[in-house]
Amino acid sequence: MLSKFVCSQTVGENRIIDYLENITYPEFSGVVLMAQKDSVFFEKAYGYASLEYDVKNRVNTLFNTASITKTMTAVAALQLVEKGLLDLEVPVGNYLPNYPNQTVRDSVTAHQLLTHTSGLNNFLVDESQNMGKLDLVDIKDYLPFFATKPLLFSPGSKYAYSASGYMVIGLLIEKLSGLSYHQYLDEHVFAKAGMENTLAIPLDSIVKNKASGYTSYFGESNTYSKNDTFLEMANPAGFYYSNTEDLLKFFKALKNYRLISESLTKKMMSPLVKGYYTNYGFGISVDNRWGQTIVGHTGGWYGVQCELMYFEKDEITAIILSNVDTAEGKGMNKISNYIKHVLANKTIPKSK
Repeated sequence: MLSKFVCSQTVGENRIIDYLENITYPEFSGVVLMAQKDSVFFEKAYGYASLEYDVKNRVNTLFNTASITKTMTAVAALQLVEKGLLDLEVPVGNYLPNYPNQTVRDSVTAHQLLTHTSGLNNFLVDESQNMGKLDLVDIKDYLPFFATKPLLFSPGSKYAYSASGYMVIGLLIEKLSGLSYHQYLDEHVFAKAGMENTLAIPLDSIVKNKASGYTSYFGESNTYSKNDTFLEMANPAGFYYSNTEDLLKFFKALKNYRLISESLTKKMMSPLVKGYYTNYGFGISVDNRWGQTIVGHTGGWYGVQCELMYFEKDEITAIILSNVDTAEGKGMNKISNYIKHVLANKTIPKSK
């Protein structure tokens, strides 16, 4: 396992370093990176990229990022806003006249899609048992799972986390840019941020230095299963593969206004709507519950748990990527809770 440090750490940072140095497998499997003002002061790998072949994780190992991808998708959409191609407040039917749901065409806006207030369902949860190992590559391949379903509520009236909404954002990106969703992110997000190791690949791809995912069904099973039967390619709602270095580059480029303008970045990271536990901006959570504002995004799926957090007052970025899912309060969640406890005075919940 590898770690690296810089000098002159604060008391809080030293507490976190001491804590992370004492984490061991199987308590956690993955990589943790901590940076202050974009300078990395801790980075360490834990556990195994391949349990069956006894291959250890490395600090540059590729992990599935699950819903952290939504922040990337939101950036792509907001770039189109800046170019004058997308109006956040007009019905999506203005851009997608053939979308197979008239209510969505006539009454749902991109603003609502980005903030999970559209009323579209969360197909990844609602249809997970029906998806299986299917040939899901293009965004249109996912439409049968949600496009003709009735809305859960009147658009703009409530918050309900929706992978389906982000798939429609992906359709808007493709229609307005003339590129595929994956091409657009490669050229206009990843290239601009210097991200050379962020890939749209299926879970079962044979790729050098990629961590396999192992699911305990979020703590319900005492044994692990491979997660490669659950989903195919990365899509606008989630599942790009990346590593901590690339995600740090992404967030650095975002908060330094190299991906979208300062005014739009600040709006993206503002508390636009009330979510389940935190506020939500455009593709990013804004957590004001404790001692300082934390912006970022979590990700979770079978064999995937991850989080990107930025502590605004301390200017500290924390990235946690794991290839094992666990029960609440364990694994990735336990590390996240401790970092928030030290930096933002969060009370650490008791493990079940």
